[in-house]
Amino acid sequence: MFGKLSIYSKHFDWVLFASVLLLICVGLAEIYSIALGQSAIDLLNFQKQLGFVFLGIVLLFAFAFFDYYNLRSYSNYLVLAGVLMLVTVLIFGNTIRGTKGWFSFAGFGLQPVEFIKFILIVFLARYFSSASLKIKPLKHLMISFGGVLIFITLVLAQPDFGSALILFAIWFAMIILAGFNKKYFIIIFLVLALIMSGSWFCLFKDYQKERVMTFLNPSFEPLNQGYNISQAIIAIGAGGLTGRGLGFGSQSQLKFLPEAQTDFIFAVVAEELGFFGAVLVLLFFCIFFWRCLSHLRKIKNDFAVFFILGAASLIFIEMFINIAMNMGLLPVIGISLPFLSYGGSAMISNLILVGVIESIIIRNNINY
Repeated sequence: MFGKLSIYSKHFDWVLFASVLLLICVGLAEIYSIALGQSAIDLLNFQKQLGFVFLGIVLLFAFAFFDYYNLRSYSNYLVLAGVLMLVTVLIFGNTIRGTKGWFSFAGFGLQPVEFIKFILIVFLARYFSSASLKIKPLKHLMISFGGVLIFITLVLAQPDFGSALILFAIWFAMIILAGFNKKYFIIIFLVLALIMSGSWFCLFKDYQKERVMTFLNPSFEPLNQGYNISQAIIAIGAGGLTGRGLGFGSQSQLKFLPEAQTDFIFAVVAEELGFFGAVLVLLFFCIFFWRCLSHLRKIKNDFAVFFILGAASLIFIEMFINIAMNMGLLPVIGISLPFLSYGGSAMISNLILVGVIESIIIRNNINY
């Protein structure tokens, strides 16, 4: 047993793990800093996040030493479990900020949709790796999207538009990487345009319309959505080159910046650690993506290739949207920054993703 652990440790990508660990440390430092700005210092969220990180890292190593290929066999069961979770949360879940998407256990919240992202990547990786994509490609597009649509429909029922968008983005990124003909993407964009136009009048709630209008014109809601974006931009600009220091960011410490430890944690990083701190965060993300992609050329298993592409796509999409939201480049849709934002479900799910990537790397290097 110890001999096997030694071999696994030798082929474990410690650079990839270190990049993730450094991102987590930055997030923990900022969550601690935000707690210091409260009138009565409350470290409960910081302590919870520490617990989530510990559990996530344990699961990361457990999945790293687990044979990832078994996930391919279990993908159908995972999909059924995912659908069951989403249906159950609609019936028995708790409503937070207008979204019925959480289970509560002893003061802790579990958000199933974060684990649905992992399940969706497994499902798509299995499907695309087993299908002959050049034969009847439209059929494969429709079948793969059918699976995604089930999840999206249940998530929209909560309603959680941001998470539904991420699920669609995972599928869209993976069909691009799978090499489907460009004509299908033109059709998809046209269909999306029609759906979005219809949704604006029939499905979008007032607060969702306000977010879009605020993005196009920040002065549209200066005391609500526009205020959030304006404060985030002020925080980023106030940091300068070196920042104001941990615990000294006026926007976050004086509570001008809303949702500082979740949606707008990048603005807190930029204010307290400055331009150099923000660049450092981006550098750690770049190292993560570089390590993921550098292994692809050596991997001969299609399921493994699609899984890494899907996992890296998810982290990149969430990172890009969150940072763009903080800078006023995209509407605020409630997407957290991977590995940094407060949230146990997202942290644990993302670390499981990293664990499966490490499992792929280990077994590929052993058999290379």
